[in-house]
Amino acid sequence: MKYLIVVAHPDDETLGAGASIWKWSHNGDKVDVCIMCTEAKARAFRPEDNELEGDTNASNKFLGVDKIYEGTFPNIEMNTVPHLKLVQFIESAIRESEPDIIITHHPADTNNDHLQTSMACQEAIRLFQRQPPLKRVKEFWYMEVPSCTEWKINNSMITFNPNCYVEVGKEGVDAKIRALSMYRGVMRPYPHPRSAEYILGLAAMRGSQWGLNYAESFEVVLRTY
Repeated sequence: MKYLIVVAHPDDETLGAGASIWKWSHNGDKVDVCIMCTEAKARAFRPEDNELEGDTNASNKFLGVDKIYEGTFPNIEMNTVPHLKLVQFIESAIRESEPDIIITHHPADTNNDHLQTSMACQEAIRLFQRQPPLKRVKEFWYMEVPSCTEWKINNSMITFNPNCYVEVGKEGVDAKIRALSMYRGVMRPYPHPRSAEYILGLAAMRGSQWGLNYAESFEVVLRTY
């Protein structure tokens, strides 16, 4: 199976699906990551450019990611970029990666870049209709990103509703926490949702919902076979 994880910022791929990426890559599946705002200029506690790039590469390599597609769209200003440009960048990653499953942010995330990425991704997955020889995407998933997805403030939007659980075990959660720790300035002390305790607890809770030994949850919104 081939996965493409499309995210707004460096570390979103690990926060949302790090343990699953670890599991898939170690089971022989291929995982690529597409990052829209690799420079993350507006990030608090941001390291130097070369340090952030090194952190991104080290974390993804540790998880087993095969390829990273790097965009340079403006951080926390993706709403100022024409929608078409966002869509076309994701489409270019889809053409090269040829994924079976694409995973991105839930559109109700509080971070506006997450919303813009999700909306652009929803359009990009239809690329095969415009270019018939292109491989059809089999599934489209949303993921939950701690510190964004759980903030259900906007009641006018349908919030994240998981219906897919990937069992990752304690080893997978530990790998996720280690990969996150490779990003300087990302982890926070408990009870922040980007703390090791929260991430472990969320995986325990998601797993317990379906009798699994720790899990990451996703919302499958499209499936075609």
